[in-house]
Amino acid sequence: MNKTKNTFLLLLTAFIWGVAFVAQSVGMDYVGPLTFNASRFIIGAIFLIPCIAFLDKLKEKENQAACKNIPAAPQNKKVLITGGICCGIAIAAASTLQQYGIAYTTVGKAGFITALYIVIVPILGIFLKRKPRLIIWFSVLLALVGLYFLCMTDSLSFSKGDTLVLLCAFVFSLHIMIIDHFSPMVDGVRMSCIQFAVAGVLCGIPALIFEHPTFSSLIAAWAPILYAGILSCGVAYTLQIVAQKNYDPTVASLLLSLESVFSVLAGWVILHQALSPREIFGCVLVFIAIILVQLPAPKTKEV
Repeated sequence: MNKTKNTFLLLLTAFIWGVAFVAQSVGMDYVGPLTFNASRFIIGAIFLIPCIAFLDKLKEKENQAACKNIPAAPQNKKVLITGGICCGIAIAAASTLQQYGIAYTTVGKAGFITALYIVIVPILGIFLKRKPRLIIWFSVLLALVGLYFLCMTDSLSFSKGDTLVLLCAFVFSLHIMIIDHFSPMVDGVRMSCIQFAVAGVLCGIPALIFEHPTFSSLIAAWAPILYAGILSCGVAYTLQIVAQKNYDPTVASLLLSLESVFSVLAGWVILHQALSPREIFGCVLVFIAIILVQLPAPKTKEV
């Protein structure tokens, strides 16, 4: 029963993230990219504060139900703050590239190109002396072919939007590796709250300088900002944390990667952004590459 519930929560998370691409696209009809990101990150940080209190109470009740009096694990505040700041810098940079990119490409293409971080992360692992499996190299080749069909124009060049979103995928890959380094040492939700607060400040300062947001424009964009802030940042992240507890991480990654499919469907249904057969073929190749890269390595037989 718990596995079924967790599967549903992970699918819901992927759906929320996929539809968030539409919110990001619509939001820029009213406010600039930096203003949109600053608003949603600050809202996400505020939303996570009561979530932290709720999860702490939940852990306390679980311990009491199990008749255990386990004290809360001590948090290394220096590591927590350092991790939150590093994650905040990375997510602010990645989201800004993504937000500017969405202005020049379709929601569906942005979703699939962003999802390439799943392929990029193992490649970056080479620099950490992690040897990629053969299937990784095949997936990279397949993803590159998919990108060709998805993004290349007749002039054999990426559009401005596609290039920005591809850069965003690289920075999101760095963000994942930073999380991978810090998350075993600290509470994930607390670090996420700090990262959203840092990203909100980093996007907010240049937004005030260059975009001069007005109260009326923020009110006009209230729906996409609240969706991206509360649902995409706050709710989806918390759902992911809760659902991945005692769940196969490979299966979880596969379910979460469906955000790219949901982004295409959301762009088609809500914004009427249709993809050409050539672009759909590119999406299929990229999605196959994403699935292949997450397949578990074959177990070696013990002699």
